[in-house]
Amino acid sequence: MLSLLHAVFVAPFLDMAGSPTFLAEVLIGGIAAGRMYSLVALGFVLIFKASGVFNFAQGVMVLFAALTLVGLIEKGLPVAVALLATVAVMVALAFGIERVVLRPLVNQPPIILFMATIGLNFFLEGFGEMIWGANVKKLDVGIPDESFKMAGILLNKLELTAAGTAAVLVAVLAVFFQRTRIGRALRAVADDHEAALSIGIPLKTIWVVVWSVAGLVAIATGIMWGAKSGVQFSLSLIALKALPVLILGGFTSVPGAIVGGLIVGTGEKLGEVYWGPLVGGAIENWFAYMLALVFLVFRPQGLFGERIIERV
Repeated sequence: MLSLLHAVFVAPFLDMAGSPTFLAEVLIGGIAAGRMYSLVALGFVLIFKASGVFNFAQGVMVLFAALTLVGLIEKGLPVAVALLATVAVMVALAFGIERVVLRPLVNQPPIILFMATIGLNFFLEGFGEMIWGANVKKLDVGIPDESFKMAGILLNKLELTAAGTAAVLVAVLAVFFQRTRIGRALRAVADDHEAALSIGIPLKTIWVVVWSVAGLVAIATGIMWGAKSGVQFSLSLIALKALPVLILGGFTSVPGAIVGGLIVGTGEKLGEVYWGPLVGGAIENWFAYMLALVFLVFRPQGLFGERIIERV
């Protein structure tokens, strides 16, 4: 029993203390992975915060944006032109979603809107495969996926770029929601559709704006994930890892998406490296969901979410 306790609770911390450089590399790898999860979670937060809709299709929007970008590049377009064309496609997609999916469902129960996004998920996945094919595609946008050493610690240029991109997006979106007129209108629409309409807030325009912004976030996420691991249909499964991030950070908090991603990313990397050998590995596959379960029991609103009190 003592040997088991030593192996589980003492030995991993001794390993951490014995090799601080390796620990730093594991933490940096976890932060990089967490930033990638956060980018996906940002799309969920944007739409839920502004419209009260849980967009199950956000993961497929990331895939669709990446497929469109790499497909246009393969057609011979320069990267900059292909990127602008992809932005136009995602904005057009936002208009289409508002017109075909959201407008007929104004003031419907949240479960109806959620089911609509599930249908949108399957449509975009099939439509993307029909247009661009199902093969794995390499995405090269000029960001080198190479490593270098700094102060004895191994760093990756692509991961650092992804971390910087996430930080900039969070800063811009935080200012957008808190300091701009459109941001305040978005929050009003999320609280009550009918009340927002009664004071003259154009619901159609607001939904187009927020889905367009979520599409731009999907492009940034697709570029980072596609450049790292190739553009493939498993990208849509990233959304499953973003759900624990949302539970940890809160469904309405932009900073919470980043903090939740960092907790999940670093936690699963530390668990896999230091505790994985004790349980046969694969901690990365379930760590985020177990952590989310703990939060659902003890703090269901997440670290930055608002406690919802319903009075009867």
